[in-house]
Amino acid sequence: MARAWMFPVVFVVCGAFGATVLAVTGAFGTAVPLFVMFVLFAALNSPLAFPRSISAAEAERRSAADGRPIVYWRTGCTYCLRLRIRLGRGARRAHWVDIRRDPAGAAAVRAANGGDETVPTVVVTGRPHTNPDPGWVRTQLPPPA
Repeated sequence: MARAWMFPVVFVVCGAFGATVLAVTGAFGTAVPLFVMFVLFAALNSPLAFPRSISAAEAERRSAADGRPIVYWRTGCTYCLRLRIRLGRGARRAHWVDIRRDPAGAAAVRAANGGDETVPTVVVTGRPHTNPDPGWVRTQLPPPA
């Protein structure tokens, strides 16, 4: 759990430090936007920007039942964030597994990528796809209910 929040906390701390230095030197007009920018980066790189993660075993079970893709991801990954943003609301129609929180998910990603933890790895009907095009992933999602 702590690893998932490492990047967001570092962003907020760095933003607070930078804003404090600017505020002390009298540059209030620059300090506030800088801090807001760092908080925004923290939010985008936090687990809050992604749908709720489930375990790899649960995702595999649910995917077998409903045919939805499984997306293996981790916080701080710009490609995962790109996929999440490009999927929009449709991201909730996939099963998301945070490999930093789930060792079985990390093992599944390593098995699919020759020992590397390359994310996002999207599993569709049992076949893994490493860093696929978000448009293609969108076509693999079931239609909205």
